[in-house]
Amino acid sequence: MTDTNSRADLRRLTVVTGLSADHLQRTFRKAMGITPRQYADAVRVAHLKSDLRKGTDVTTALYEAGYGSTSRLYERSDAQLGMTPDTYRRGGRGMKISYTIADCLLGRVLVATTDRGISAVSLGDNDSRLAAELRKEYPNAEIRRSPSEHSRWLRAIIRGLAGLPPQIDLPTDVMATAFQRRVWEALRSIPSGTTSTYSEVARSLGQPRATRAVARACATNPTAIVVPCHRVIRSDGSLGGYRWGLQRKKLLLEDERRTAKHRSDFAKGRK
Repeated sequence: MTDTNSRADLRRLTVVTGLSADHLQRTFRKAMGITPRQYADAVRVAHLKSDLRKGTDVTTALYEAGYGSTSRLYERSDAQLGMTPDTYRRGGRGMKISYTIADCLLGRVLVATTDRGISAVSLGDNDSRLAAELRKEYPNAEIRRSPSEHSRWLRAIIRGLAGLPPQIDLPTDVMATAFQRRVWEALRSIPSGTTSTYSEVARSLGQPRATRAVARACATNPTAIVVPCHRVIRSDGSLGGYRWGLQRKKLLLEDERRTAKHRSDFAKGRK
């Protein structure tokens, strides 16, 4: 395995493996679903997050994780942590999250946002439990319930829960590994009213053996509807898993198929 405390230097790896740079890139991506550099970045972030959770100061944590400078870490922190390293270390202290909970066709939906995008979309039946899960993720963040803030995002999500297109592109502000981000982007390309299998998503990423890894990425998706993990099913046609309940997944798919059929019938009628 590559030294995760240094950059994924292809020239060094070609010497170690005896493979050409192009062949190494293709082989590594086929096996892992990401490039050597993305893999090293993901492992480095995992080390950093682990140290920050333990209370290690940012300077020590960043050097132990293999970042060469504070500027290098901070220029990537938004994409890799969703916040600055110091904010993450402090359990979100200094981070401002607003959320609202509303009725939807599937019970209750919590939508949590920062100024940069949507951090969580959770489904459930109990408001207190939904709010507690958000506070558990960011125990020291400034979290407040604000029904009116980012209301257009809430309306778009409720449309999505009714099987309708959201109408606006919904930005996210979440923490993820490089592989999770690739999976979630692939899920956002699945059209409403259709489904893909876990193995089909894995193949679309160039990693046909990564079916289980794709399933795990779907299971850890924090933003229901925004990243439509409900559109991924098993190869045998069964629903698979859904962190907010299989009955909700079933209803979402039924609503989307019904809406897609209505749109198709309407388009045919106009011809």
